Amino acid sequence: MTAIVDLGPLPEWNLADLYSGLDSPQFVADLKRAEADCRAFAAKWRGKLADAAKAETASARLAEALREFEALQDLLGRIMSYAGLVYAGNTTDPTSAKFYGDTRDKVTDYSTDLLFFQLELNRIDDALLERAMASGPLEHWKPWLIDIRKDKPHELDDQIEKLFHEKSVTGHAAWNRLFDETIASLRFRVDGQELTIEPTLSMMQDTSEAVRHKASDAIAATLKENLRTFALVTNTLAKDKEISDRWRKFSDVADSRHLANRVEREVVDALVAAVRAAYPRLSHRYYRLKAKWFGKDALNHWDRNAPLPQAPQRVYSWSDAQETVLSAYAGFAPEMADIAKRFFDGRWIDAPVRPGKAPGAFAHPTVPSAHPYVLLNYQGKPRDVMTLAHELGHGVHQVLAAGQGALMAQTPLTLAETASVFGEMLTFRALLAKTTDVAQRRALLASKVEDMINTVVRQIAFYTFEREVHTRRREGELTADQLCEVWMGVQGESLGPSIKLRATRPSGPISRTSSIRRSTSTPTPSAIVS
Repeated sequence: MTAIVDLGPLPEWNLADLYSGLDSPQFVADLKRAEADCRAFAAKWRGKLADAAKAETASARLAEALREFEALQDLLGRIMSYAGLVYAGNTTDPTSAKFYGDTRDKVTDYSTDLLFFQLELNRIDDALLERAMASGPLEHWKPWLIDIRKDKPHELDDQIEKLFHEKSVTGHAAWNRLFDETIASLRFRVDGQELTIEPTLSMMQDTSEAVRHKASDAIAATLKENLRTFALVTNTLAKDKEISDRWRKFSDVADSRHLANRVEREVVDALVAAVRAAYPRLSHRYYRLKAKWFGKDALNHWDRNAPLPQAPQRVYSWSDAQETVLSAYAGFAPEMADIAKRFFDGRWIDAPVRPGKAPGAFAHPTVPSAHPYVLLNYQGKPRDVMTLAHELGHGVHQVLAAGQGALMAQTPLTLAETASVFGEMLTFRALLAKTTDVAQRRALLASKVEDMINTVVRQIAFYTFEREVHTRRREGELTADQLCEVWMGVQGESLGPSIKLRATRPSGPISRTSSIRRSTSTPTPSAIVS
């Protein structure tokens, strides 16, 4: 087992900036206000937007409706963000899970009264809407109005949209929740000790190959025990998506995701083709070099992210990580560091590894009237510092975007990840500049190359896996063996011959594909990015 190191006090987020607790009187009052205000909004505006667009005062009337709608989005977003963050803090706690589930049911119910708004806006004649957006108060929302019209070809009748909306909580959202709670509840047995997923995955970056091997075997054993559940979740979510795509007339399995990300299919196809063609001179070449550095012809899969030999891996205390990221941000722009510092000072970060806590990391913007929160599972490794820098990149972006309001502060994934990777690269370059030891510089550079491979090559591999699974699911369910066969084929292609993969079922995927994972039934303006 790896030694336990002292990382110093790790912060836990202060959600009281949203609500003081699960039984907060303000939370109860906001739920009641949300229900009443949603009904009032529907009574005031349903069936009247077309006439408002024809009036001489169309810009002012539609702007009035949008201001009220945006205020409701902020209110519902605050409520749902709080419930979601409480749940992420401990997905296996029955009280937190019930609170989240009950809140989501209520918010879904209340927001049903708002479904008409975008549908009716998109039915307004283009010329009328263009004239109303050209000047006056409605001009402020022009980018949002133009953006939502991209959804118009795939919108359905009001009653069908209502059914899709209400059924979401017992459809894909419920299966997503089952997956999240299952992953958080898993235990991995290493040297007689039961570990959660985060510390077990962290052992895959240990300097000892024996430790990495044990962690790999523990992960494989536990996942194999849950393989039927994961296969069922994957099949069900893929079928749910296929039904939705068919009704909304999306011709390709990825078109709904492209629309959500506001990127053309041709652009993604070109990116995928270019990266896959470059596998031999990118990932294949790198892992061939890495195997040579380890004195091997090929690396076992548990060595893929191993630190380089003869390069002691530094452990970063929390205070070290904070100083590293903030100084790197300040070197680019003091304002950027000032905003990031608010996350530390205000306890907007939840850093410790805890049983039941959501794995991985994310930045949640909540709503413009509040502030973002960051979730980490911090264990002091250099990659954890990079993760902190990455998520704070999101966080700074979200703070700066908040002034646009609840409707326009959102960004598609294609833009959101630009800010986070930028923050990560600022931090990496600052770390590299301070490192004079040749072996440590080589290790830092190797780690960053691997991060880049994971950011580009591995994501394209995930996308390739998703396409294959969703395409084949249209012909019927895939067995666990078939899912693992697709996974192993994609991994072999992307990683190359210098990584030895086990051709056994435990090496299959451990997470929902990103096209499934990104879907949400939460009717709020908030988007979690990781």
